[in-house]
Parts: sequence; C-alpha cells; structure tokens
Amino acid sequence: MKVAFIPARGGSKRIPRKNIRKFAGKPMIAHAIGTAQNSGLFDHIVVSTDDDKIARIAAEHGAEVPFVRPAELADDYTPTVPVIAHAITACQALGWKMDYVCCIYPGVPFIQVDDLKRALEQLQASQAAYSFPVTEFPSAIQRALRRLPNGQMQPLYPEYELTRTQDLEPAYHDAGQFYWGKPDAWLTNNKIHRSGIGLPIPNWRVVDIDTPDDWVRAEILYAAFNK
Repeated sequence: MKVAFIPARGGSKRIPRKNIRKFAGKPMIAHAIGTAQNSGLFDHIVVSTDDDKIARIAAEHGAEVPFVRPAELADDYTPTVPVIAHAITACQALGWKMDYVCCIYPGVPFIQVDDLKRALEQLQASQAAYSFPVTEFPSAIQRALRRLPNGQMQPLYPEYELTRTQDLEPAYHDAGQFYWGKPDAWLTNNKIHRSGIGLPIPNWRVVDIDTPDDWVRAEILYAAFNK
C-alpha cells in the first residue's frame, strides 16, 4: 500500500490561511491533492491537520482526514518527520499496512505527476531511506557575497573569488515539494537530506511560497505555464 500524507496545519503567520487560500481558482491544498489523485500511485491520500476548516476543504476535494493532528505537532517549530511519523502511527492503528509513504507539502502548485513517479522508482531501485526532488542553485554558491553594515561587499569564500563559474562544483537545494520513504524510515530516521537520494528537476519549476511576494510571483508563473 502506498499512502500520501499532506501536512497542513492551521497556523500560518506570513501568509494567513495559506493552505486553503485560493490559488488559480481553488484552495492551495487542492493542487497537492489533485496531483496525488492524478498520479494513480496512492491507495489513500490523507491530510494531517489540526484545523477544522482545512479538514473540511480537504475532504471536499477527495482527501481523507481520519485523525486530528495534536496541537504539540502543529506549532511553528515542529519538523516534518514527527508529523509524518504521527500520521503513520495513527493509520497503522486503523489497520493500514503501508509499503511506501509520501509526504506532499500543501503549498506546491507546481508539483508534477511524473516527478512523483520517478522519485518512487528511484527509491525502489536504491538503498536510500528517502527520495525527493532537488534543483540546482541558479548561481554558484562558492561565489556568494556578504554585505557589511557599511555596504561593502566581501566574498564568503575568498578562495573561489577568481575561479571561473564553470569550474565550480554545482550545488543543489531541496525543492520543498515532497519526500518518499518507507514507513520505517519515517519512524526511525529524521535526517532526510543526508539519508535521501535526490531527483534533479528544473529550477524554473521550483517556487518556495513563504511570503506575499512569493505568492504573487507564483501566480504569475503559474498563469504563464498554463496558458
């Protein structure tokens, strides 16, 4: 059995009600639910939330909400892994026997079915604990600069100041969309990045929506991509 868990808490400080705010005509979380449904990969699509309104909207869009996330796992500082571990344990108590679990974040309007499928295949073919999408930094991190209080600029890595960009090792960051893992990995290993295998995806498909400006940019990109 494969299960998707979408962690969607009610509190959101920088973008109030971000998980259910309308994006491209439907609640943001509906994009994650719809992509999970369209993938055909999952026996269950579950939303883990502490919020009644999120639970209702998730159910209206076809997700299951078989439990309520406890308040201690719904604050600003709760990492992802304990939330998914709780969800797994709650569903195992219902008799579910899971082979693979995918955490899909709720604010991912650019998530792709093909990425979900390829990341699962990658995990199945490896000995890694997790599989998740990554993307290359648009600029060489070795050439990063710091700005001093007086405005003067300094290289963070002076040893690379005169190195050609094409001679530097590419660097990647987590795309922040989803993570595949076996249940045991979620229950025992909270270090996703050092225990996972990365699936490279284009950085034009990666938008981290944390601020109102991010939201506007995402809407513009989404409209352009879906013309």
